[in-house]
Amino acid sequence: MKLYIVKFLTDESSGRMEKVLDKALHTIASCTELKEKGLQLRPQVIQSPEEFFVAAENGLLQNQRILFAVELDKGGINLDAYRLIAYLNSSSHKEALKKSVGGVIVDGQGSLFTKDIGRRIVFGANMAGCSFPGKPLAEASSDLSNFKVLSNLWQLSVLETYTKVCTSVMKKILGFTFETNEIPNILAIHASNHKTSNSLLLWNMIKEHLGDNAEIEDVSIRNGQIQDCRGCRYEECLHFGENDTCFYGGVIVEKVYPAIVKSDILMLICPNYNDSVSANIMAFINRLTAVFRAKDLSHKKVYALVVSGYSGGDIVAQQIIGALNMNKTLILPGNFALLETANNPGDIMAVTDIEKRAKAFAEKILNA
Repeated sequence: MKLYIVKFLTDESSGRMEKVLDKALHTIASCTELKEKGLQLRPQVIQSPEEFFVAAENGLLQNQRILFAVELDKGGINLDAYRLIAYLNSSSHKEALKKSVGGVIVDGQGSLFTKDIGRRIVFGANMAGCSFPGKPLAEASSDLSNFKVLSNLWQLSVLETYTKVCTSVMKKILGFTFETNEIPNILAIHASNHKTSNSLLLWNMIKEHLGDNAEIEDVSIRNGQIQDCRGCRYEECLHFGENDTCFYGGVIVEKVYPAIVKSDILMLICPNYNDSVSANIMAFINRLTAVFRAKDLSHKKVYALVVSGYSGGDIVAQQIIGALNMNKTLILPGNFALLETANNPGDIMAVTDIEKRAKAFAEKILNA
C-alpha cells in the first residue's frame, strides 16, 4: 500500500500549496507510528488526468491511500480536476478506487468555490469505491482567513495552521483503518410516511438482506417532533452535550442521542425535497452539534438512501457529505449512497434491478 498524490496545479500557481505539501510530507516522514504500519511514505505523484486514467485502468489505485491536491484559478476552476470528476462519475469506473482511502486539499485564489470542488471530488471518488475519514478536506482561501479561528486556538500563523491541517489530513488517510463489528448496530433516521414513501420501501428491501446480521433501530422524526437548532454559543452547546442533552430537549435527546452514541452506523433515509434533504432531516443534522461537541463520532460510518422524483440525488448526497463527513467527522465508506429515481408511491418497486442493487448495498454495509 502506498500514498498517491493527485496534484493538479494552475497556470498561475503561487506555489503555496506545493510548499505546504512538502512541509506536511516532511512531518509525516518522521512519524514512527505510520512507519510501523508498513506504509510507503514516499508518495507517487500524479500530475495530469491522463496519468490518473492510466493508473486507474491498470488497477493501481485500488486499495491505496490517495490525496487529491487541487489549485483553483481566479474563477474558482481547475479544468484538470473537472476531467477527473467526470471520469470518476462514470458508472463504468465505479471500482476504480475500490478499497482505497482518500483526502482532499483545495487551494483557492478567492474566498469561494473551495468547498464546492472538494465535495465534488469526494462524491466522485466515493462513488468509485474510495472511503474518507471524518474531516478529510483542507481548504485554503486566498488570504487564509478561513484558518483564523484555528490559528488563534493553536497560537500559530495562518500559514502554519494551513500546514498543520494538511498534515492532519495526510495522517488520517495513512493511518485509517475500519473498525469491524460482527453484528453492527445501525440507527436509521427517516421523516417519511410508511404508506407513500418510496424511500422507506427501499430501506425495507435492504433490511431484508441485512437480516440478523445487524441490530437495527428505526427512528421517525416526522410531524414536528424535532425543532431546529437555536444556535447556542459554543460554551452552552458544549455544556448541554456533556450532559447528554440540548436546549430544546424532546425526542432527539430522549431517543436519538442515546441511539447515535450506541450506533456503529448512521443510515439516513432521505427523499429529495427541492434538491435538499427534508426540513426534519436537516434539523436532525443541525441538532447533532450538541452530541458532536461532547462525543467522538469519528469511528461511526454514515450511509444514505436518496430517492428523487426527478433528478438531483447527487446534490443531496453531496449535502450529506458536507454536513456529516466533512463537518461532523463521520466516516464515509466507499459507495456510501444508493441513489434512485421514483416518483409516484410504489414506483421504486418497478425500478430495473432494484432488488439486486438493494442486496448489493446491504452487502457493502456488512462488509465495509
